[in-house]
Amino acid sequence: MFQIGDKILYPLYGAGIVEGIEEKEVLGENQLYYILNIPHISMKVMVPITKSSSLNIREVVEPQIIDEALRNFNEGVTDQAIYDDKRSCSEINKKRIKSGDIFEATEIIRDLTRKSKRNKNKLGLDDANMLNTARQILASEVVQVKGITQEQAVILLNNVINI
Repeated sequence: MFQIGDKILYPLYGAGIVEGIEEKEVLGENQLYYILNIPHISMKVMVPITKSSSLNIREVVEPQIIDEALRNFNEGVTDQAIYDDKRSCSEINKKRIKSGDIFEATEIIRDLTRKSKRNKNKLGLDDANMLNTARQILASEVVQVKGITQEQAVILLNNVINI
């Protein structure tokens, strides 16, 4: 169970802070909810505590994990399906992003960046949106872990991606 003030990652939205834990009645049933502030998109989210695990909400990673993910960013082989099959690419990346795993997020960015370069910097709308989302989510976690601004996190990611 998270506590007020904990820094968390909600895989579909990004990193934020647990601002409160409140009991709410929804559809005639009382439940405890986390009140999450996701600052990089200026959003507050209520999540039933009982659903947080199935949504893969987790504490942000330790600084050394962020450093490892960024240091090893360009390593690894891209699944050929990312290049060849639009539907497979979308399914692979949706599964990756929902996992909440920081290394899966970096693979999305790595693979779609490679695909973009291979296609002369042209991605389809779904791929472009997924790339943008994955970058925002990763940058938001970098902000929470390293205590830097969103702009600094974006510059850091851009430097890593363009190595």
